[in-house]
Amino acid sequence: MNTIKRWWQTEAAVTQIILAITVGIFLIEWLLLGDSGIMLFNALGAKNNQAIVAGEWWRFITPMFLHMSLTHIALNAVVIYFMGIQIEAMFGHWRMLLIYFIGGISGNILSFALSNNQSVGASTACFALFGAFLMVGESFWENPVIRQLSGRFLLLTVMNLVFDMFSTGIDIWGHIGGLVGGFLIAYTLGVPRIGKISNVKRVVATVVLVIAWLALLKMGFTNTKLTV
Repeated sequence: MNTIKRWWQTEAAVTQIILAITVGIFLIEWLLLGDSGIMLFNALGAKNNQAIVAGEWWRFITPMFLHMSLTHIALNAVVIYFMGIQIEAMFGHWRMLLIYFIGGISGNILSFALSNNQSVGASTACFALFGAFLMVGESFWENPVIRQLSGRFLLLTVMNLVFDMFSTGIDIWGHIGGLVGGFLIAYTLGVPRIGKISNVKRVVATVVLVIAWLALLKMGFTNTKLTV
């Protein structure tokens, strides 16, 4: 018990748990799917607009744990590990967890509103981690170390989004939604380990996030027609 307690207190525990679950689910997918194709991805919980409209709201969460290929999971696993460690060190365990999931859900909600394509992948949550880091950079710009790191991550984020625009099969709306969602929820949660965020900014970020969710959900339900 003491070993578990020390691990939880000193290591990037949430990052490691998320990564282990994500990789574990991919291995199960690999064993189950084989060459069976996209239909089984849909059964496992891919973002599918018609299924969401039919009441399967969990599809805003489950796509974050599903991946199409070894390359897909490998790229996202690298981001989860290296970005997750940094975000968890700055925000703490529970804030990191909320940023990852709320940001990821935000990405899937924006994709639901603006794209009819089925999608899977932890990229929405990965971009939420980028968004949280950019929030730290904006809030603590006077810190030269944070300013330098934030500049690098801003460049990396822009490069990823530009790559998305010229790639096929990429859910760019999910990535943008994750980025913005991570940025806003990071403001809501604050970064007490680094410094204080004004209550006004935290309230504004929360209100904007909630209103955006409601508006995008309404748009998605309006634009999606159920087929029999």
